[in-house]
Amino acid sequence: MPYFVYKIVEKPIRQLEKLEQHDAFRDASNRAKQLRSELSENEVCTIKVIFAETELHAEDLLNQIREAVPNPQDD
Repeated sequence: MPYFVYKIVEKPIRQLEKLEQHDAFRDASNRAKQLRSELSENEVCTIKVIFAETELHAEDLLNQIREAVPNPQDD
């Protein structure tokens, strides 16, 4: 399965833009780090790497809302 590199913009509406696709995690991770370093301070977006079967599956995973895991130290 491939690794997808996405640019995510949250406002005014959530937009996903597939930037690249890689076969190896190391390549995808290095590219995402490079893209993050190239972002200007004015850009309000996130660069993420996602492992998925297809582009549609990747976007579905990125749009899922994940609940925070409870911390056992919080009493």
